[in-house]
Amino acid sequence: MQYDFNGRVAIVTGGACGIGRAIALTLSQGGANIVIADINMADAEKAANEMPPGAALPVRTDVSSEDSIKQLFAATMERFGKIDIVANNAGVFKATPLLETSAAEWDGIMAVNLRGTFLMCREALRIMQKQGSGKIINIASTAGKTGGTMAGVHYAASKAGVICLTKSLARYAAQYKINVNAVSPGPTVTDLTKAWGEELNTDLAAAIPWKEYGQPQDVADAVAFLASGKARYITGEILDVNGGFVMD
Repeated sequence: MQYDFNGRVAIVTGGACGIGRAIALTLSQGGANIVIADINMADAEKAANEMPPGAALPVRTDVSSEDSIKQLFAATMERFGKIDIVANNAGVFKATPLLETSAAEWDGIMAVNLRGTFLMCREALRIMQKQGSGKIINIASTAGKTGGTMAGVHYAASKAGVICLTKSLARYAAQYKINVNAVSPGPTVTDLTKAWGEELNTDLAAAIPWKEYGQPQDVADAVAFLASGKARYITGEILDVNGGFVMD
C-alpha cells in the first residue's frame, strides 16, 4: 500500500543504505521530499539520485554530534521550510562479548544509537511544536526487549533506551498533536546480517516462526504507516516487525 505524502518533508537518518534507504525511497514514492542524513555522503548522494529531481537533499550527518544535527535541521529548514516526518534509523551494531566490551566501545554505541536519537527527537520537537503537527518514528530492535541474540550488551541496552525514550517523548508530544512511535525489527536482510554467514543465518531464521528474515521493505512499510494519516491516533507504540520472533 502506498500512502500519500505529497507536500511532506521527511528526514531519514542512516538513509543511504539498508533499512534507512528503503524508508527514504518508500516515503519518496509517496510524494515526500526527503532529506537523507548519513555520515556516508557518497551513498547518500546515490540514494538521492534514485528520487525525483529536487525532491531529495543529502546531508552529511554524524548523529552523535550535536552540532552536526543542528546543521542538518538548519539545512532542511533552509531548503524545504518545514519538517513533517523524522525517521531515526541511524545506528551501529556490535556483538562484542560482555567481558570484552570496553567503556569506550560502550560509549560509542550509546552516542549513536541512544544519544543521537535523543538529539534528533529534541530538535524535531522544537520545530514540530510550532507547527502543531509532526511524526517521529524511531528504529528500535528486538534486542531492546530481549537482551539480544547476536547483539552485544551495549547495543541491546541502547535499543531498550530508544524504546523508553519513545514512550517518554510520546507522552510529552501528544499535547502538540505530534506522534512519536518506534518500529522494532527482528533479524533483517542487510549487509550486516549477510556478514554473519550462511550457517548462522540459517539457524536464526529457523528460530523465527515465519522461518525467514525480514526485508528492509517490511520495516519501511511499517514506518510509512506510522508516518501516515492512518496512524493519527497512535502514539507511544512499539511496532514489532519480526515474523513472530518476539511477541509481547
